Amino acid sequence: MIIRNGLVFEPEGGFTAREIYVDQNHIICESPPPGDHEIIDAAGMYVIPGLVDIHIHGAVGADFSDGDVEGLFRIARYLKSQGVTSFCPTSMTLPEEQLVKSFRTLEKLLKADGIARPVGINMEGPFLAKAKKGAQKSTYLMEPDIDMFRRLQNASGGRIRLVTIAPELAGATKFIRELKNEVTLSLGHTSADYDQAAAGFEAGAGHVTHLFNAMEPFLHRNPGLIGAAAERKDVYAELICDGIHVHPSAVRGAFALFGADRMILISDAMRAAGMEDGSYELGGQPVKKEGAYAALADGTLAGSVTNLADSLRNAVEFGIPLTDALKAVTVNPARSIGLEGQIGQIRPGAEADIILMDRDMNFKRVI
Repeated sequence: MIIRNGLVFEPEGGFTAREIYVDQNHIICESPPPGDHEIIDAAGMYVIPGLVDIHIHGAVGADFSDGDVEGLFRIARYLKSQGVTSFCPTSMTLPEEQLVKSFRTLEKLLKADGIARPVGINMEGPFLAKAKKGAQKSTYLMEPDIDMFRRLQNASGGRIRLVTIAPELAGATKFIRELKNEVTLSLGHTSADYDQAAAGFEAGAGHVTHLFNAMEPFLHRNPGLIGAAAERKDVYAELICDGIHVHPSAVRGAFALFGADRMILISDAMRAAGMEDGSYELGGQPVKKEGAYAALADGTLAGSVTNLADSLRNAVEFGIPLTDALKAVTVNPARSIGLEGQIGQIRPGAEADIILMDRDMNFKRVI
């Protein structure tokens, strides 16, 4: 395959007019391999990497935590239709046996065609603070347990890539120190103050789960997790950019505070994404979807009902430069989970996950 005449998004940001050559499902060097090739004319379009959503629970009526293989296939097909070519199915705070069941379903998708590629599991819970549990079920919350994590990692076939932990919990620092070279540790769902958060990052955490949500606010006398994360140049921060979880001004502020190379847009979508308004379920709790909102009975936001492509468009509408927003849905999430150069970039050796996007940010073709 040869893609010609488009403006190609580069890993460093910006666009370059150049051809792309694809062979055996991978992007190759600057000259095409011998033989006949499909020629795609991308004149007038941006050529961008497939989107990478590292925090998504579900969509189209299905949820990763259901432990249902066909449901996970539905999610993966929906994601590809929306330009997401790689994703981390994300769990909830549930009993260990339910997590094991869910984690084992991932293997069934690994060799399938025509769907978004699952690139690892995002384990959100159960090592979270009760005061900031959000839509997580408090019954199953617990202190960090290294042995439990290893059992789950074994059940998953070593596919857990990201774990959220509240750093103020007993045993959190030990957990982070012991596992920092095996998995990306993210601080979130936490009441941590600045010192507790800083200790978590010093121990080896390098990520923040949905910045601003389920954490203490950034105050001038108590900067909390947000302040501790912002001043460490090796920490990435997720952001739900649906226009509901975070105000547009705070989206602009986050990019200014962290810089475009450390921001990650996520959908945090639950099963009501892509569905009509009505009653749904998340982590064993009833959720009502009304328009762009999904909430528990007490009004607590319960994930989002958006997708990553719309989050990208929202970010640009909110004033984030297109190149910065594209980094946050491609190269940055890939880098944060240790997959830089494999996904989220158009460069030799990377998976040939490519989107042709017009100037109005409509996706014309997903490859």
